[in-house]
Amino acid sequence: MNDELLIGLVSISDRASSGVYEDKGIPALREWFGLALKSPWRMETRLIPDQQATIEQTLIELCDSAGCDLVLTTGGTGPAPRDVTPEATLAVAHKLMPGFGEQMRQISLAFVPTAILSRQVGVIRGKSLILNLPGQPKSIKETLEGVKDADGNQKVAGIFAAVPYCLDLIGGPYVETEETVVKAFRPKSAIRPPQNTST
Repeated sequence: MNDELLIGLVSISDRASSGVYEDKGIPALREWFGLALKSPWRMETRLIPDQQATIEQTLIELCDSAGCDLVLTTGGTGPAPRDVTPEATLAVAHKLMPGFGEQMRQISLAFVPTAILSRQVGVIRGKSLILNLPGQPKSIKETLEGVKDADGNQKVAGIFAAVPYCLDLIGGPYVETEETVVKAFRPKSAIRPPQNTST
């Protein structure tokens, strides 16, 4: 089994994909994973417009052809007419994972009341987990890490704490995190002893 995590990052924006402004979602995620992951990983990135057929095609390609274990989208999850990321994600899903969307809204509600307008979803397609993230770098980080109090204690769990075990269950690589950024949660029976990386 390949122990390298392959992450697909899809930034969905008409204006960013046409060069009107610079995409901020993919750089923010690249930086976050650089800090958060201890195990090997690489990424496939896509910058596409808010078109449902294009989003569906991109998600299918990343899951089925590229073989991504985890696919994260940013943008297009609000109530505006052009926001169709959740519809595209649900259209390619084999299984729904409603807990991810519920938790993402809980995290955002700790910061803004308009979090209830977000329609983010989490799904599984084959052996890939697909999650819709917010579009803003600050919100992306909050969603992945959760909410901490002034003393650094976790008040609301971030969604990434559950991602490594979910990947275990669907046949993905064993992912280890940097616990100062986000602590992956697994049942005791699913925890592997630390790997000796010295040669």
